[in-house]
Amino acid sequence: MDFLMNYKSWCDAGLPAEINKELFDLRNNDEELKSRFGSELQFGTAGMRGVMGVGSNRLNKYTVRRAAQGMAAWLSSADLPQKAAIGYDSRHNSELFAQVCAVAFAEAGIEVWLYDRLAPTPMLSYAVRELKCGCGIVISASHNSGEYNGVKCYGPDGCQMTDEPAAIVTEQINKIPYFVPERKSFQEFVENGAIHYIGQEIWESYYNTVLAESINPDLIRPANLNVVYTPLCGTGNEPVREILGRLGVNLTVVPCQEKPDGDFKTCEYPNPETDAALRESYKIADNMLCDFVFGTDPDADRVAVAVPFGVKEYRKLTGNELGCLLMDYILKARKEKDDIPEGSIVVRSIVSSPLADKIAESYDVTMRAVLTGFKYIGGEILNLENKGEEYKFLFGFEESCGYLKGTYARDKDAIVASMLICEYAAWLKMQGKSIMHALDEMYATYGYYLAKVQSVELTGADAMEKAAKMMADLRSNTPKSIGGIAVTVVRDYRSSVATDIVNGTEETILLPKSNVLEFVLGSSGSVIVRPSGTEPKVKFYYTAIAKDYPAAKELVQAMMDQMSK
Repeated sequence: MDFLMNYKSWCDAGLPAEINKELFDLRNNDEELKSRFGSELQFGTAGMRGVMGVGSNRLNKYTVRRAAQGMAAWLSSADLPQKAAIGYDSRHNSELFAQVCAVAFAEAGIEVWLYDRLAPTPMLSYAVRELKCGCGIVISASHNSGEYNGVKCYGPDGCQMTDEPAAIVTEQINKIPYFVPERKSFQEFVENGAIHYIGQEIWESYYNTVLAESINPDLIRPANLNVVYTPLCGTGNEPVREILGRLGVNLTVVPCQEKPDGDFKTCEYPNPETDAALRESYKIADNMLCDFVFGTDPDADRVAVAVPFGVKEYRKLTGNELGCLLMDYILKARKEKDDIPEGSIVVRSIVSSPLADKIAESYDVTMRAVLTGFKYIGGEILNLENKGEEYKFLFGFEESCGYLKGTYARDKDAIVASMLICEYAAWLKMQGKSIMHALDEMYATYGYYLAKVQSVELTGADAMEKAAKMMADLRSNTPKSIGGIAVTVVRDYRSSVATDIVNGTEETILLPKSNVLEFVLGSSGSVIVRPSGTEPKVKFYYTAIAKDYPAAKELVQAMMDQMSK
């Protein structure tokens, strides 16, 4: 794409004055012009995500409208309900972009249901199913910093889109010009009944559904839990407080991160996977008797926990650790009630800790490992649902702090996870234990599994090409050892081949093809490499297995040092 010609087409499009000013200010900055106009934002199964601003490679009213028109064209041609649900988070322009999407659907004759206020991503997944819609959209960039926003797209089952419909949407988007004017305003479509608001009845239905996923809710009040919570200036504030308030949790909310704030001034990178995101929570917890601290990301599909560890010190659990602890609690509690159906499954992503497999095995429950992306966990639920056996799904999680119990939604849900964390902490407290005690006991039982994630962010107009080259180099120059440990198996999920280096044999990987490489280091761990589907970055997932933390830490550091070179 010729970035100067593309830039000129935007300048000549007769856009509003504020857009023209932004275009004018860019006129002598070739590097910025190439970044903004040298390519287009790519639509994929996760939808579309990018930095907000003017240009074809930025998220703005025009790129969002075009994506929504592509979605509407796909839905109009599909044998699906001609209804769409839309939600949005607390980021800048989220409500505007949601309205832009609503208008694009309404223009195509599709009935639109739009949340009446900020709502978490899992509530959008729930609404798609509850309202029997053909698709859904939530405007959010999840845990990215404030300059980002995104369009997450969902199919009729409440899962993020799969490859086939996403490819059709992409094909439709490529046919659509950028600056097709709206036929009517958003307000006009609301007034003529083409766009409806999702009101309190759906909120209440969702709350009751989440509460039904509790196992021992009556333990919470007697345990007298004292908890510090941060919604990180996002959508979790209302539903988390509502659910935990009904259950009797003594909840202290971090004041400076309570209200919506698209700038995320007190948490520049609002990702609960990072310790920095909970820093303000620690300040509050320092001055009270606190059982644990937790936070949800801006669209409330992820949650992280930190526990007191020494004097004014906190140990933040990784997503793997919390996922394994919650899974162990759910399985133990259901086993005590003789409530684990025969043939039950738990599900994790392939980049999540294999420690979960050991825990599942101890309860005689099948573990399914799926590709990264919660839609694949949702796909396992759908497979059961098609057989009338969805009740056999007990729990699913991803190492990136995403968890789901129940089948009411098909995306990770920080609301139900927050409830389960409180219930688990209460159950432990009634035994005189803490979450930290439980973590130590888990490692003492199964061995120490240390996981680290390294994210390599790439820049420039050719950033996605750089990511592709990194993967190609790893395929052509497969390491023979990592961190001093021999590579025993190489799994290439793109070719669907697992090669046993020791025996020289090959097996077929029975998962959808994906641009992922896994290097297995015998019984000592693994390194998994995958590029992001929505951003120019490559992620390295390290797992070190050892008898204790010092040994695991030494191994994982050696692995990271070698791969970093």
